[in-house]
Amino acid sequence: MELVECNKEFWEFVRLLRNDERVQSGFIKSIHITEEMQKEYMSKYSEYYRIALVDGVPAGYVGVIEDDIRVCTDPFFQGKGVGKFMINEIMKEYPTAYAKVKVDNEASLRLFRTCGFRKKFYILTKD
Repeated sequence: MELVECNKEFWEFVRLLRNDERVQSGFIKSIHITEEMQKEYMSKYSEYYRIALVDGVPAGYVGVIEDDIRVCTDPFFQGKGVGKFMINEIMKEYPTAYAKVKVDNEASLRLFRTCGFRKKFYILTKD
Protein backbone atom coordinates (compact mmCIF):
# COMPACT_ATOMS: atom_id res chain seq x y z
CA MET A 1 0.00 0.00 0.00
CA GLU A 2 1.16 3.50 -0.71
CA LEU A 3 -0.22 7.01 -0.39
CA VAL A 4 0.38 9.31 -3.36
CA GLU A 5 -0.48 12.88 -4.25
CA CYS A 6 -3.91 13.50 -5.72
CA ASN A 7 -2.87 14.51 -9.23
CA LYS A 8 -5.41 15.30 -11.95
CA GLU A 9 -5.40 11.66 -13.02
CA PHE A 10 -7.18 10.78 -9.73
CA TRP A 11 -9.77 13.57 -9.65
CA GLU A 12 -12.40 11.48 -11.43
CA PHE A 13 -11.72 8.51 -9.14
CA VAL A 14 -12.38 10.74 -6.11
CA ARG A 15 -15.57 12.13 -7.69
CA LEU A 16 -16.95 8.71 -8.61
CA LEU A 17 -16.16 7.28 -5.19
CA ARG A 18 -17.73 10.29 -3.44
CA ASN A 19 -20.87 9.82 -5.58
CA ASP A 20 -21.01 6.03 -5.04
CA GLU A 21 -24.35 5.20 -3.40
CA ARG A 22 -22.65 2.51 -1.30
CA VAL A 23 -20.70 5.18 0.61
CA GLN A 24 -23.13 8.13 0.46
CA SER A 25 -24.75 7.50 3.83
CA GLY A 26 -21.40 7.91 5.59
CA PHE A 27 -20.96 11.55 4.60
CA ILE A 28 -22.29 14.43 6.65
CA LYS A 29 -23.39 16.22 3.47
CA SER A 30 -24.79 14.06 0.72
CA ILE A 31 -24.76 15.79 -2.66
CA HIS A 32 -24.16 14.64 -6.22
CA ILE A 33 -20.86 16.06 -7.47
CA THR A 34 -20.67 16.93 -11.15
CA GLU A 35 -17.48 16.89 -13.22
CA GLU A 36 -17.46 20.70 -13.22
CA MET A 37 -17.92 20.89 -9.44
CA GLN A 38 -15.10 18.39 -8.96
CA LYS A 39 -12.75 20.26 -11.28
CA GLU A 40 -13.39 23.52 -9.44
CA TYR A 41 -12.98 21.94 -5.98
CA MET A 42 -9.86 19.94 -6.83
CA SER A 43 -8.25 22.94 -8.53
CA LYS A 44 -8.30 24.58 -5.10
CA TYR A 45 -7.80 21.63 -2.74
CA SER A 46 -6.14 18.65 -4.47
CA GLU A 47 -2.80 19.41 -2.82
CA TYR A 48 -4.41 18.49 0.53
CA TYR A 49 -5.61 15.07 -0.68
CA ARG A 50 -3.81 11.76 -1.02
CA ILE A 51 -4.79 8.58 -2.85
CA ALA A 52 -4.24 5.12 -1.40
CA LEU A 53 -2.95 2.65 -3.97
CA VAL A 54 -3.09 -1.10 -3.46
CA ASP A 55 -0.92 -2.85 -6.05
CA GLY A 56 -1.19 0.30 -8.17
CA VAL A 57 -5.01 0.42 -8.00
CA PRO A 58 -6.74 3.42 -6.35
CA ALA A 59 -8.43 2.12 -3.19
CA GLY A 60 -9.47 5.30 -1.40
CA TYR A 61 -8.70 8.90 -0.66
CA VAL A 62 -7.92 10.99 2.37
CA GLY A 63 -7.65 14.74 2.67
CA VAL A 64 -7.32 17.37 5.34
CA ILE A 65 -9.00 20.74 4.81
CA GLU A 66 -8.65 23.25 7.66
CA ASP A 67 -7.57 20.37 9.95
CA ASP A 68 -10.75 18.39 9.14
CA ILE A 69 -10.10 14.87 7.81
CA ARG A 70 -12.09 13.61 4.81
CA VAL A 71 -11.66 9.92 4.09
CA CYS A 72 -13.35 7.33 1.91
CA THR A 73 -12.41 3.77 1.01
CA ASP A 74 -13.69 2.03 -2.11
CA PRO A 75 -16.20 -0.62 -0.93
CA PHE A 76 -14.13 -3.34 -2.63
CA PHE A 77 -11.19 -2.47 -0.34
CA GLN A 78 -13.14 -1.94 2.88
CA GLY A 79 -12.13 -4.16 5.78
CA LYS A 80 -8.61 -4.63 4.39
CA GLY A 81 -6.77 -1.99 6.41
CA VAL A 82 -6.84 0.73 3.73
CA GLY A 83 -8.74 3.25 5.85
CA LYS A 84 -6.47 2.74 8.84
CA PHE A 85 -3.41 3.07 6.61
CA MET A 86 -4.70 6.35 5.13
CA ILE A 87 -5.55 7.87 8.51
CA ASN A 88 -2.25 6.89 10.10
CA GLU A 89 -0.25 8.22 7.15
CA ILE A 90 -2.11 11.53 6.83
CA MET A 91 -1.70 12.16 10.56
CA LYS A 92 2.07 12.24 9.99
CA GLU A 93 1.51 15.31 7.78
CA TYR A 94 -1.33 16.83 9.83
CA PRO A 95 -0.81 15.81 13.47
CA THR A 96 -3.48 18.22 14.78
CA ALA A 97 -6.20 17.05 12.38
CA TYR A 98 -9.57 15.87 13.68
CA ALA A 99 -12.54 14.00 12.24
CA LYS A 100 -16.21 14.92 12.09
CA VAL A 101 -18.15 11.65 12.04
CA LYS A 102 -21.89 11.08 11.95
CA VAL A 103 -22.95 9.45 15.24
CA ASP A 104 -24.65 6.60 13.35
CA ASN A 105 -21.66 5.89 11.10
CA GLU A 106 -20.36 2.90 13.04
CA ALA A 107 -17.73 1.96 10.44
CA SER A 108 -16.10 5.41 10.57
CA LEU A 109 -16.34 5.59 14.34
CA ARG A 110 -14.61 2.20 14.58
CA LEU A 111 -11.95 3.27 12.06
CA PHE A 112 -11.03 6.44 13.90
CA ARG A 113 -11.05 4.70 17.27
CA THR A 114 -8.60 2.07 16.00
CA CYS A 115 -6.37 4.95 14.88
CA GLY A 116 -6.35 6.39 18.41
CA PHE A 117 -9.05 9.05 18.07
CA ARG A 118 -11.44 9.68 20.95
CA LYS A 119 -14.86 11.34 21.07
CA LYS A 120 -14.56 14.94 22.15
CA PHE A 121 -18.05 16.40 21.61
CA TYR A 122 -21.22 16.10 19.56
CA ILE A 123 -22.56 18.73 17.21
CA LEU A 124 -26.31 18.61 16.80
CA THR A 125 -27.86 19.80 13.55
CA LYS A 126 -31.41 20.04 12.30
CA ASP A 127 -32.16 18.21 9.06
